[in-house]
Amino acid sequence: MDLYRDSSIEEAFRSRKVPRTEDGRGPYYRDTTAIIHSSPFRRLKHKTQVFFAPSNDHICTRMEHVLHVASIASAICRSLGLDTEIAWAIGMGHDLGHTPFGHVGERIISKMSEERGLGRFEHEVNSLRVVDFLSNGGKGLNLTYAVRDGIVCHNGESLQKRIIPTGKVRDLEAITEREGLIPATYEGAVVRFSDSIAYLGRDWEDAYRLGILKGHELPEIVTERLGSTNGRIINTLVNDIINEAGKGEGIGFSPYVFEAVKAFSEFNYTYIYRSEILNGYTRYFTRLLHLVADYLEDLYESHHLDENGYMAEHNMLAAGFYSHAAGMYPMYMEREGSDRRMIIDYIAGMTDNFCLDCANEILKPEHLNEEIEHSITGRWFDAAR
Repeated sequence: MDLYRDSSIEEAFRSRKVPRTEDGRGPYYRDTTAIIHSSPFRRLKHKTQVFFAPSNDHICTRMEHVLHVASIASAICRSLGLDTEIAWAIGMGHDLGHTPFGHVGERIISKMSEERGLGRFEHEVNSLRVVDFLSNGGKGLNLTYAVRDGIVCHNGESLQKRIIPTGKVRDLEAITEREGLIPATYEGAVVRFSDSIAYLGRDWEDAYRLGILKGHELPEIVTERLGSTNGRIINTLVNDIINEAGKGEGIGFSPYVFEAVKAFSEFNYTYIYRSEILNGYTRYFTRLLHLVADYLEDLYESHHLDENGYMAEHNMLAAGFYSHAAGMYPMYMEREGSDRRMIIDYIAGMTDNFCLDCANEILKPEHLNEEIEHSITGRWFDAAR
């Protein structure tokens, strides 16, 4: 399969916002290296995929998910003679802009963003924002066009039977929403399907492991056409994509398999994503994220970039946010002419555990407790009466 119709488009796909001399790794493997060494990638290991279960080693995290996507996409591209290094880089970077607490967190932060007049928050668009701007102290990762395009177009939640890549270069920075986005490359299209392949079976497997699906069995069309274990389901879907590649334009599923994929997705939405346990998460994490946002907004409005005001809070969140704001404020003003998105960006980049720690610091003034502990009258006030 050959998307690159001429050398000029291939060169455009390899291009970077800031030109650099490539080395022996090649442009796309170099992108993977940049992603792996970035702070947003490191944080994926402590971000929820679907289920908030930080003490359960067997429940999928966001980092596991991107590894699944990258490996599935690379396997498909290898079989089709496509560039596995483009696919691997897109897969590894596609969820760098995801929020804490999975899609529940994303919906909450999106609503908070709209309430502040900043528009909807979509993790696909934010992932591009992360690699272009928020990483590396506001300098971004300077990835190739093909990888950036694949990242912003990866929306695996929007199931499609077939995708025909555009083969065109556009202004990615002008993208404000994921609706209607089609990747430029075949590799980007493969990653998009791989995203769906990676989460459908694994989310079902995790829900089954956690006992959420008691009394609910997979539809017969799913078990008969795809399989009854995550491994078999992935194998069926990967092979179907490969076998269908030469039967029409673009990349996609056969009609026979796609019918089962839709039934599988509907099952997951009904019994997992709209389940009582995830609704419970929504109420809890809404309070949590609003608490953190309100606290940071009050600090920033009161002290702006005055370090003393933040240090007087005597907590990690205030000190950490001051350091971040002081470093990023000039970058926001230079790139966007405004710092209005800084707090939403900061919260969206948090891991689950860090966000919980932040709320704990806001609600428990440990520095005041320490002052009482070091006071003789405080320590012994009962005995002194």
